[in-house]
Amino acid sequence: MSLSTGHAARAALAALLCALAVPPAAGADRPDAVPGAWSAEPTGGGARPGGDGRPYFYLEGAPGAVLEDRLSVTNPGRTPVTVRLRGADAYDATFGGSAARGTKRSSGTGAWLRLASREVTVPARTRAEVPFAVTVPSGATPGDHSGAVLAVSGGREVGVRVHLRVSGPSLAALSVEDVTVSGRTIRYALVNRGNTVLVPRLTVRAEGLTGAFPRRPARALPVELLPGQRVDLTESWPDAPAFDRVTVRLGVTAAGGARGEASALAVYVPWVPLTGVLLVLAAAGAGGYALRRRGRGEAPDRDPSGPQPTGEPGTSERHLAKAGAHT
Repeated sequence: MSLSTGHAARAALAALLCALAVPPAAGADRPDAVPGAWSAEPTGGGARPGGDGRPYFYLEGAPGAVLEDRLSVTNPGRTPVTVRLRGADAYDATFGGSAARGTKRSSGTGAWLRLASREVTVPARTRAEVPFAVTVPSGATPGDHSGAVLAVSGGREVGVRVHLRVSGPSLAALSVEDVTVSGRTIRYALVNRGNTVLVPRLTVRAEGLTGAFPRRPARALPVELLPGQRVDLTESWPDAPAFDRVTVRLGVTAAGGARGEASALAVYVPWVPLTGVLLVLAAAGAGGYALRRRGRGEAPDRDPSGPQPTGEPGTSERHLAKAGAHT
């Protein structure tokens, strides 16, 4: 819901000053409920009977709008629990998707979020609902923005994602980069070049000197790319050949017409068998050379460090030898 007038804004601020305690969720008396096993989720989340299945907050409005929702903190234990609350930005996790920043300072979506209370004490077997509002700046860029409500107590931290879409032109754009192939593993990077959250689908194709390899069907990747996010991924390729020169092409698509493609060249050579063949050929060549020399009556190479044979006498030496024979 969006409030744009001054009266509506004052009403939103008034709503932020209240925190409601309501009866505990069904199942709070379960045997596995232990003290301290508190939880935080959107009010009406799917974890409780009758919930609408919201795994996170989804808010949408134009720049300048004030958007409202409620966070539920449930304490199924037998003692009260005090939970500290704050807004936070979301950052790009290396595995894809988002996670909340640990810093207390926020300059993005977390800074636009205001909670009715920064701390709430939830009695045993009770659920508290804490209102909050997100004020979209007048200069906010259109598209998707990610934040979170962080709840902290007893050394445990729970982040509930806030997905905010600011009205305006949207752009879905995606690129594939840095594709490399090593053995049976393909490494690549995906970059969200647009302003909407993307869930990409991947297609792998390969073609070698002997022809095309079986095309693998497109499949959804287990990642969620935030606007501007880059994530490094790997893909197994069990069909890699033993001996071939292969071009591997990756194609990625996502909702909104986003698509990207990139390729890499891989050369597969069975080095262990090839090395054995080369060694056998080298040994055979050396043996053949030795046999040819022996057939021509060539003496084997002598060791230059050993004793050398005496050279044949020159002409004057032979004359002296003959003269001595007539003496």
